[in-house]
Amino acid sequence: MKKVGVLSLQGDFAAHGAALQRAGAEPVYVRHADELAGLDGLVIPGGESTTMLKLLRYDGLMEPLAEFARRKPVFGTCAGAILMATEVSAPAQESLGLMDMAVERNGYGRQVDSRVTSIKPEPDFERRTAPGKLEAVFIRAPIIRRVGAGARILARYGGDPVLVEQGPHLAATFHPELSADLRVHRLFLEKL
Repeated sequence: MKKVGVLSLQGDFAAHGAALQRAGAEPVYVRHADELAGLDGLVIPGGESTTMLKLLRYDGLMEPLAEFARRKPVFGTCAGAILMATEVSAPAQESLGLMDMAVERNGYGRQVDSRVTSIKPEPDFERRTAPGKLEAVFIRAPIIRRVGAGARILARYGGDPVLVEQGPHLAATFHPELSADLRVHRLFLEKL
């Protein structure tokens, strides 16, 4: 069974752990750099990206996470997707720069603008998983404003990319861990 770390500094890391377990992986909750050893991949959950950055710096995790991502797949959701981008705006902030994409924080609006909707994934996603719409939970979600040539868009909402992959990495601006549909997590597990 694959061991997948779930960064557990802030955000709904327990929901990711439960989704990974249902998808057939063993979740390992990561709070310190030494806990990255022996993992097959890592999930960076949603939460508040500014707070997560402060905690990553405080706990000395920025460089260990970047080093881990050079060798292993990483999946970021919502704030995790922000931390994976090469460019962050509204306001600009530091990131891990793991995927060639530009992300605007809180792009869909404030907390009251959060929503649950269904999205039709791209044919490539359905071919690799299963056909059908995805339930997408957007909570103060970022918008992916630009996707580099090396990245592939797997799903859109309102024309904007919301699920993107680049090499071994995967980023979602929504929260697949809050849905019963495990296709996004299973797709990530296939990268391990």
